[in-house]
Amino acid sequence: MGKNKLARWAELDTFENVIQPVIGSDSRNDHRIKGNWRREIFKNDNPLILELACGKGEYTVGMAMLIPGCNFTGIDIKGARMWRGARTAHEKQLKNTAFLRTRIEFINSFFACDEVDEIWITFPDPHPGKRNSNKRLTCPWFLNTYRNLLRDKGIIHLKTDNAELYSYTERLAADNGLEIVVSTKDMHSMDPGLIPVTGLILSSVSDQSAIREIQTGIRDVRTHYETMFMEKGMKINYLAFRLEKGKEIRHGWEASE
Repeated sequence: MGKNKLARWAELDTFENVIQPVIGSDSRNDHRIKGNWRREIFKNDNPLILELACGKGEYTVGMAMLIPGCNFTGIDIKGARMWRGARTAHEKQLKNTAFLRTRIEFINSFFACDEVDEIWITFPDPHPGKRNSNKRLTCPWFLNTYRNLLRDKGIIHLKTDNAELYSYTERLAADNGLEIVVSTKDMHSMDPGLIPVTGLILSSVSDQSAIREIQTGIRDVRTHYETMFMEKGMKINYLAFRLEKGKEIRHGWEASE
């Protein structure tokens, strides 16, 4: 293991905005932070928004700077990558930003029922092909996992360059009767006014132009991979849908046909 990676892991432990549990402990026991993010980490009652598979954390940091009235937590297992976003948030003293180093499948060990308001899934591994569909972060198993911690009808946002993952998730949402708020194969050409924003934003800004400015900012915040894809001329797929608390998500078809 490289010295640089070990050094970054060690530095993560010095940041107040980072939860980095001992690997292996998070799969069996609830962490002390579960149910306490607002009180212990953010010290406010603002909406809590997660970014899953956050990578270097550019989106978490960018969204936190754009919307100071919401709390953002980036989640990833790769601490050496997450270090970049965590350090930026530390240097900029972003009090509404945090990072959690864990596997997504253990997420219920860290968040209580209804503790989360929205979830962003940004450029996850698409796991192409029928055999791998149950590994996708938008497969029924993961969506049912998110139902436990996401408030009723909270929004799941998916950004991906992968057409298969986008189509798979859109069909899964439609076949389960979930409300699809936005669906586009070219996010950066869409009207930003279509992007849903939280109720707190709507109540805290003075006019429609301010809301649209926030929506444009949400559209234009980019991850490291997103920038790479767009430089190659690739389009970015975007899907937003509401996840219902009492509705179990199931496959109603062969996952990849």
